[in-house]
Amino acid sequence: MARHIRQYSRGGYVSVFLFLSAIVNTVSTVTHYSVPEEMEEGSVVANLATDLGLDVKTLNKRKMRIDVIANKKYLDINKDTGELYILERIDRELLCPLKTATSCFLKLDATIENPIRMFNIEVEIMDINDNAPNFRRGTMHLDISESSHIGERFSLNNAVDPDVGTNSVKNYHLSSSEHFSIEIQTGRDGTKFADLILKKALDREKQAVHNLILTAVDGGVPTRTGTASIIVRVLDVNDNAPSFDKDKYIIDVMENSPIGSLVIKLNATDLDEGSNSDIVYSYSLYTSERTQNKFSLNPENGEIRVKEIINYEDVKLFEMEVIASDKGANSLSGQCKLTIQVTDMNDNHPEISIKSFQSPIKENEVIDTVIAVVSVSDKDSGDNGVVDLHIPDNMPFKLRESSDNYYELVISEPLDREKVPEYDITFTVTDRGSPPLSDNETMTLELLDVNDNVPQFPQSFYTIRVMENNAPGALLSSLTAFDPDLHENQYLVYFILEKEIANTSMSMLFSINPENGNLYALKTFDYEIEKEFLFHIEARDSGSPPLSSNVTVHIIIVDQNDNAPVIVSPWRAHGSVVEEKIPRSTDKGSLVAKVIALDTDSVHNSRITYQFLQVTDATLFSLDQYNGEIRTMRMFSYRDPRHQRLVVVAKDNGEPALSATVTIKLSTVETAVKAYSDMTEVPLEYDIFSDLNLYLVIGLGSVSFLLLITILVTIVLKCQKPKPSKAAAPCRNSVTSERNSTIADSTLVSNDAYWYSLFLAETRKGKLVVRQPVPKGSRYIVSSIPRSTGMSESSGSAPSTLQVWINVNFKSVTHIFFETYLYISRISIQTL
Repeated sequence: MARHIRQYSRGGYVSVFLFLSAIVNTVSTVTHYSVPEEMEEGSVVANLATDLGLDVKTLNKRKMRIDVIANKKYLDINKDTGELYILERIDRELLCPLKTATSCFLKLDATIENPIRMFNIEVEIMDINDNAPNFRRGTMHLDISESSHIGERFSLNNAVDPDVGTNSVKNYHLSSSEHFSIEIQTGRDGTKFADLILKKALDREKQAVHNLILTAVDGGVPTRTGTASIIVRVLDVNDNAPSFDKDKYIIDVMENSPIGSLVIKLNATDLDEGSNSDIVYSYSLYTSERTQNKFSLNPENGEIRVKEIINYEDVKLFEMEVIASDKGANSLSGQCKLTIQVTDMNDNHPEISIKSFQSPIKENEVIDTVIAVVSVSDKDSGDNGVVDLHIPDNMPFKLRESSDNYYELVISEPLDREKVPEYDITFTVTDRGSPPLSDNETMTLELLDVNDNVPQFPQSFYTIRVMENNAPGALLSSLTAFDPDLHENQYLVYFILEKEIANTSMSMLFSINPENGNLYALKTFDYEIEKEFLFHIEARDSGSPPLSSNVTVHIIIVDQNDNAPVIVSPWRAHGSVVEEKIPRSTDKGSLVAKVIALDTDSVHNSRITYQFLQVTDATLFSLDQYNGEIRTMRMFSYRDPRHQRLVVVAKDNGEPALSATVTIKLSTVETAVKAYSDMTEVPLEYDIFSDLNLYLVIGLGSVSFLLLITILVTIVLKCQKPKPSKAAAPCRNSVTSERNSTIADSTLVSNDAYWYSLFLAETRKGKLVVRQPVPKGSRYIVSSIPRSTGMSESSGSAPSTLQVWINVNFKSVTHIFFETYLYISRISIQTL
């Protein structure tokens, strides 16, 4: 129609339908025109002047104008041509927004003057399909429960098309979907709208959102369309129960794990959403209260944590059942089982239990004697529970396993209380864990004493020096023995082993304190009588049976210078003067006399020196200070007195020194000159005996006969007795010992101090002097060996000897005389 109109406008004419009606006075009939919308500006609608019967030339003069009623001035008239044209593009939908109106008119008033006339003009705006269908919302959201039934309808927003008639919405199309379709409905006003139809059940867990496209199509030519998105959100229904990743979990938990440490975080899932998928975790009734006390379960996130200290030794395995429940109206739940295995840690120290322990025990217990029974244990498992028991290596004990984890402590070496009186035995048990743990327990084993040690003296031989003239009861020494035993086994008693010396018991000479071993002298000792003692002391303990040991004691009497020298030669009666006669013709250097002094003290104190105390003529005689020989220094002259008086002092070496003197009266004679000069060749006659010597000789002769008979009887008896063993050690004081010595000129050839102290030989006078009492029962053989008689050895004449057997049956013998020869060179003594 628009095209048709435009064609006419080009030719200067527009087809119009005139509707003329009579209008009173100035108002003419209504002129009606139809034009399509959206015509371009300037397009001619019609020649209004012609249609109204007006002269075009007068239009300007008559001031013709067009007024649009209640609208914009979309149209105007060309006063030159009288044509009605489009002044502004006309939009029907804007001009007539209400779709209820079937037609849209634009009313105009045309006015001219001279005279004034008004013309009513109606311009019908014809619709064209210039608008596509449009949905008020480009996206439609639908919430549809997944439990909705098939065939259920859901209203959709309809599309709006401003066009009318056939140009409006005529149809809807839905994008492809297996769950939905649409059904087009027509409203009372002819409006088309679509309903969404559910044709297949929804499952939110499979597809929670469905995106659809709804297309609206109008009836214009060409057709126009409009689309809208339909987002169908499937509403969840609590139709899925929570589920765990696994039905059963096995978890290893280290014992002694810190409180609060995470064991496992359970993750249950629920395909539902919202509150239907909100999960709460809890223990089932199957889970024991002990397990619930050990482990806490977070109901919100499913974390299981350690609640209390876990001890493998108490429980090695925990089982629990956890329920996951959603928060839906009709709550659904799922469950899983958990097995928690406790892994052992080496957290338990091994334990020692002393089942039996014997203390004290005797030190002489035999080897392999069981002293203690010990059990060990460890609550841990595996290597952590395997234990080893040991004791220190430096002990006389060993461990012997008797059964599982039971050990016996036995003696492995001999015990000795005196070395170790007690043992602190430490039992140490160690497991094989990493790091290893250990424990120990110490027991004290005491040893009871057994009398197994003999008393011991510090020395095996004691030499005790005792000064002679000691006070009776003086302490000589303390001989203390030691016994390492205890109590009565240690209490010692001391006593002297009985032994007789010269018929004298040791207990009469010495005494020992039985409690402390102090040795005392019971008498005063005289070095000149006894010089030493040898005996044994025994120490005996009080054990049962008693043990003892002895020690040898050697008592040495130490000499004091308590004896003055005794002049023994020349022999003289007490206080008398010795008279000697010598030839006046004696040569120079001749031996006149020899002074012999003896000192019974010891060697040091008895060392004697000689000197003149008085001498008539110091130029005539000399005295050897060591051997006491008095010799002539010159020959006698006629002026020299016939009698010479010599006083000789013998002094010992003691401190202070003691001395003795002898006075020798020498007389020179003329008659014996020849004899003295030949003294070395011819035997001289005996000196004239003094009266005392004569009496002694008579007495000795009287006794000798009886003595010889006694000696013969003794010899017979001795021959019948067994000879003493040569292996026996000689004893100086024993009467059965044998001695041999030879004495010449008062000098011991053998330097035997015994003979020297017992006998003195005066060979020039042919006598043997007994210096001290001879023990009763002693027997001697005294042999005289004469000097050479001056005969040569070739003469075949051997010197003769004289032997006297002496059997002492009385207290003492003072002199023994030999009357065979005048001068005897030597005297030999033999003890029987």
